Amino acid sequence: MTLTADAGPADAAHPGAPLEMTYRPAHPFDLGATVGMLRRGGTDPTMVFDGAVIWRAMRAPDGPATLALRSVAGEVRATAWGAGAEFALATVPRLCGSADDPEPLDAARHPVIADSARRNPGLRLTRTDEVFDALACSILEQKVTAMQAFGAWRALVSRFGIRAPGPTPRPMFAPPEPAGWRRIPSWSWHRAGVQPPQSKTIVRAAERGDSVARALRTAAPEDRDRVLTSLPGVGVWTSAETRIRALGDPDAVSVGDFHLAHEVGYALVGKRVDDDGMLELLAPWAGQRQRVIRLILRSGIREPRRGPRLAPEDHRDR
Repeated sequence: MTLTADAGPADAAHPGAPLEMTYRPAHPFDLGATVGMLRRGGTDPTMVFDGAVIWRAMRAPDGPATLALRSVAGEVRATAWGAGAEFALATVPRLCGSADDPEPLDAARHPVIADSARRNPGLRLTRTDEVFDALACSILEQKVTAMQAFGAWRALVSRFGIRAPGPTPRPMFAPPEPAGWRRIPSWSWHRAGVQPPQSKTIVRAAERGDSVARALRTAAPEDRDRVLTSLPGVGVWTSAETRIRALGDPDAVSVGDFHLAHEVGYALVGKRVDDDGMLELLAPWAGQRQRVIRLILRSGIREPRRGPRLAPEDHRDR
């Protein structure tokens, strides 16, 4: 891995000028497959795909920042704007999977996994270290369709988040800090289509947001699920979804997902299985189960849809 920071004299004289950096991974790398999974729908206010550039809005200790990432000839060229630009550039290697180690995976155990690993050598597990943002997003996705969850995320972050600096392709916003989530009034949750159990869970989690984030960063991998599920309203699915995005957990499995067990079963044995069956199928890859799931999802193998899509339920007129 090689990092090259490029900041000319204008950067010191004009704090609003962008900072630039080039990250050179020591392995094949696919920016879209690695970082792109963080986007929550096509209208995500925190993340935009604009041609070959991935734009990301984020909070930093010094203030908001916007990060633009472009993959060129095996390099990742990063540009950052805002008070938190220097911090944003420091996150680039982990976003691009520098903390991830795919070597323990035994892909040869199954032909689907072996073929997908061969065709996706640049897939790495991203890590944002933004624990509360990932937790809040995952709570919004509890027991609703993706369309509903993404709409709620867009509405709340755009209304209560922090406007992203820089020449973004459309208005972008960094998510609120935990205290900001606590200040969202009840009618705004309602208008965003968020059910009371989910809004209460986010508000309660926000009261412990900083302490939970610190505990997760220092906890052993096997203890992270326990830390998250100690929060009221946070179960194993929400814990796994949070660890996947915030910590790049290579073994997290989203038990309780509406589709995941079916997709894993269809790819590995050609038929649907339930959560217990999925865990049994993934057991040979203990420690690398999330990586196997990502390879299955990248394989292109999908169970044929036989019924209508789940209709969104709107509780706002009740």
